[in-house]
Amino acid sequence: MPEMPILPAGSKPSAPLTSGELVGTMSHYHRAEIARMAGWRDRLDLTTNWALTVAAAMLSVSLSTPSSHHGVVLFAMLLTLLLLWIEARRYRFFDVYRARVRQFERHYFAQIFSPQADFASNWLLILGEALRAPKFLISQRVAFARRLRRNYIYMFLILLLAWVLKISTPNLQEEGRKGDFVHSVLEAITNANLGPLPGAVVVSCVAVCYAVLLYLAFFTPDEEGELAHGDVHV
Repeated sequence: MPEMPILPAGSKPSAPLTSGELVGTMSHYHRAEIARMAGWRDRLDLTTNWALTVAAAMLSVSLSTPSSHHGVVLFAMLLTLLLLWIEARRYRFFDVYRARVRQFERHYFAQIFSPQADFASNWLLILGEALRAPKFLISQRVAFARRLRRNYIYMFLILLLAWVLKISTPNLQEEGRKGDFVHSVLEAITNANLGPLPGAVVVSCVAVCYAVLLYLAFFTPDEEGELAHGDVHV
């Protein structure tokens, strides 16, 4: 059996011994976790702002002049998808720190204000193990689906409507073309040509992409975590 390390004379164990030290440590740690959570929340908002700016700028360019190609809107869809992927990754970090803050609120402060007998008495042990080996609480797919449902589904729908309007309105396609709307679906599909790609292929790719997004948004099994406690969540 290995010998226990001998502390030097006058030194103290790293863990607080008195109730005052424990309260002080927990207060400072709670404040630090709130700062981390707020920092990652700001990053989420920043990515969403980027996506909104990209969508607005691309729509302005595409719909303001007939000489602008409908591919500009498709490019906006790709950029928005990339920003959604980045935001989902950031959301996984935010979810870790939010869960720690909520642990303090549920198991420590709530017990002070409204005590319950033996309510999750092992939460400090769970928190300690999480600090020793930090792990993500949700998968990238779940984070992607959450952010898609919260914000990005509306951006994608607006971009889709703008793209359909672009390819189905002749006077938004070329200078001098007349007509407020195409006469057939086939004409709109022809207007969707993208370089060497025929319009039917482009329309099929967009339809598949949106079908996948809708499936991920509404048919991804959610890992509830903190969402199981109350209605206020991100």
